[in-house]
Amino acid sequence: MKIEFTKMHGIGNDYIYVNCMEKELDDPSGAAIAMSARRFSVGADGLVMICASAHADAKMRMFNADGSEGKMCGNAIRCVGKYLFDNRIVTKKEITIETLSGDKQLVLETEGAPGEEKVRRVSVAMGQASFAPADIPAASGGPMIDAPITVDGEDYHVTALSVGNPHQVLFMDEIDSLPLEKIGPAFENHPLYPERINTEFVQVTGKAALKMRVWERGSGETFACGTGACATVAAAVKLGLVPADTDIEVTLIGGVLTIRCDENYHLQMTGPAAKVYDGVYEG
Repeated sequence: MKIEFTKMHGIGNDYIYVNCMEKELDDPSGAAIAMSARRFSVGADGLVMICASAHADAKMRMFNADGSEGKMCGNAIRCVGKYLFDNRIVTKKEITIETLSGDKQLVLETEGAPGEEKVRRVSVAMGQASFAPADIPAASGGPMIDAPITVDGEDYHVTALSVGNPHQVLFMDEIDSLPLEKIGPAFENHPLYPERINTEFVQVTGKAALKMRVWERGSGETFACGTGACATVAAAVKLGLVPADTDIEVTLIGGVLTIRCDENYHLQMTGPAAKVYDGVYEG
């Protein structure tokens, strides 16, 4: 099996991108598992197929490192925009990408001489956050806003929401020393969440600044999570920790994302997208 791919990342959240505009992979789940293994294969947080869409400029399908298909990835979709423009599959700077969580509008920021421009940063309209348990989904009788839960015998408070995929956000005094490899799986597989959940551990560092670590379902701790950063800001606005309609800087292990959340919890994400290399996988 030979698969031509491009390795890309959004502030360290790295995926393997495959051009499937003409034909999708026969077994993308299996390919994601085989190719994502670090040290033994290409190594990545997962695999993304860039596919043709009947109504949008392209369609994104993303698979986690464990082979499960996710609905949306904010860092990955920025890289999809870069891939499409840099390879001249699209030539405009405002594009639409179809995802399992709906169509997303991208604005591409480029640099370089005319005709040789490359995408440097991408802004994405991420849609509206929902705190409704049915949208997450969560087995809760009402919205989980700073709600108490018990994980491995320890008590925490979480705010659960959907930004196209499920998240729970915990605000803490300090996050650097957290043993995520130990506690992350218990949060991911908590019985409240029948489809598992992504978990953000967050520290407020300023009036418009947050610091975040993330445990992603199916991938473990990653250097960054775009939807997680959006969920974090939406939760912080809901709890009055940061203001609405303000650019909030979210610092992750891999870098910084700028997130804006309005009073109705519509979210805008801006961040870089970078290509690492092209390659051919022979499995």
